[in-house]
Amino acid sequence: MTDEEKKASEDAEAETKEEKSEKADAGKAEKKGRKEKAQEKKLEKELAALEKELAELKDSHLRLAAEYENFKKRTAREKEELYFAAKCDVLKRLLPVFDNLERAGAAKGEALEEGVRMILSSFKETLAGIDVHEIEAEGQTFDPAFCEAVFHEEDPEKGENEVTQVLQKGYICGEKVIRHAMVKVAN
Repeated sequence: MTDEEKKASEDAEAETKEEKSEKADAGKAEKKGRKEKAQEKKLEKELAALEKELAELKDSHLRLAAEYENFKKRTAREKEELYFAAKCDVLKRLLPVFDNLERAGAAKGEALEEGVRMILSSFKETLAGIDVHEIEAEGQTFDPAFCEAVFHEEDPEKGENEVTQVLQKGYICGEKVIRHAMVKVAN
């Protein structure tokens, strides 16, 4: 074998190695490309699933917000209706007292006096019917939760912080004070 043949043989061998190397590199690149495409498709599917979930959550949030807004409006309307019904109920109970006051305006002398007493009694019954009661303060120990002291007097015959006189009656509805009693307190 001549030098030329040897060189040609080596060149052919080098070319074959290069071709093999190029083919191997091309195969690796093709494999890598397929992996990347598969991963890209997988990521696109995940992205689509997450976008769908986000859209569902947004829709759910909007529906919940709308339901809450409707609840607030419905509650306000119901509250207003209850207030109106309660107001009408109280007025319905007070109207007979008002009618009796109008009738008393036509009376004279003892009849007028008796009529006013009957109206006062009727009014107390009406208040009791809606759970409004007078605060019993006179002779009791002063309680700032129910009474407001407007006068103070020294009286050795009375106890410490004893209410000696009620200047204006106080009223309570259930457990809530509607108006504090204005009282005079001793010692």
